[in-house]
Amino acid sequence: MRGLAAMAIAFLVTAACGGGASGSRDTAALATPGSPAPIRASSFDAVASGWRTDFTRASVAGTEFMSGGPGKDGIPAIDHPKFVSVAEATFVDDREPVLTLEVDGDARAYPVQILVWHELVNDVVGGEPVAVSYCPLCNSSVVFDRTVQGRILDFGVSGILRNSDLVMYDRQTESWWQQITGEGVAGAFTGVHLDVLASNTISFADFRAAHPDGKVVSRDTGFSRDYGRTPYRSYDASGSRPFLFAGQLDERLDPVDRVVTVQFGAEAVAYPFSRLADHPAVNDVVGRQPIVVFYRKGTVSPLDRTNIRDSKDVGSAVVFSRAIDNRLLTFEASGNAFLDVETRSAWDISGVARSGPLAGTSLKLANHDTSFWFAWAAFKPETRIWQP
Repeated sequence: MRGLAAMAIAFLVTAACGGGASGSRDTAALATPGSPAPIRASSFDAVASGWRTDFTRASVAGTEFMSGGPGKDGIPAIDHPKFVSVAEATFVDDREPVLTLEVDGDARAYPVQILVWHELVNDVVGGEPVAVSYCPLCNSSVVFDRTVQGRILDFGVSGILRNSDLVMYDRQTESWWQQITGEGVAGAFTGVHLDVLASNTISFADFRAAHPDGKVVSRDTGFSRDYGRTPYRSYDASGSRPFLFAGQLDERLDPVDRVVTVQFGAEAVAYPFSRLADHPAVNDVVGRQPIVVFYRKGTVSPLDRTNIRDSKDVGSAVVFSRAIDNRLLTFEASGNAFLDVETRSAWDISGVARSGPLAGTSLKLANHDTSFWFAWAAFKPETRIWQP
């Protein structure tokens, strides 16, 4: 398994240097002796060459950083995304995952088949500058506000990892930022936290149903990549050890178990997809905030089969507040919908009541992340794991 993942990194180096479709072979075919090994840092010096980052300011030791293979911008962020309508996005299969964001009625979908090759998109949604991020090695998707202390930042892929997670950098100060936590870990913005915007990852079919007038990032990115195929084939196979991760694994769950995670205040909770499959509606309270987790099947993994659309069904999970107009709702699953016990209104995975007394009402999306368990636990070891 580690060999396959190592080849995936080597494959990304090739693609980042302009390999494109001609270099899009299954990672298993690249598993040959003598492949490049990751560079493990003994100090900042091993990874800091060529950076203008103020490394006198850092919140973590240099030994925690590791080269992921490609150098700075070796995996290119998308800075000027182009969009098509949902009807025109025929290149995305109905069951493929898309990271979705809505700001002031501006609903957009970022296909993971594109994010897996670029990891970052600098965009403006509903007039708000945002950074859409995806780390394939952690399967973590987070959207950030790019306005920090009155400055609009642009983000790029550093080529550096910590706990296998993407380290982003801003082009204005070249500070380093941890993707899962949104924290500045080296440079002028050390200790600063990016504001997280509520987003979710669902199937394209579910996005289209919820936002028929929504926009979808197109394959016209300015780069030649084999969109629709993944360089991380079989990466999420059960029992595999994460690649480029030297930390202690939290053995309460399988390292690559998918979890949807919520944190309010000091309390963080993880909801394993494996348990949600049998309990698709979970009513809970986290940090005194009443929330509900909706889960449904119908979304495939971007890290399984070479052609993403042929991959296994892992489902999708979304988290909402249960409070509406000073009223607390309780939910239960009913087929492909979710019913609130109080009014028997039927809600979809996007948190909109489609029928019943509350038809047309929307639940407030809660900040949450979906990722592999090992990655979240490395940064949030105090996390409670939900039990049915």
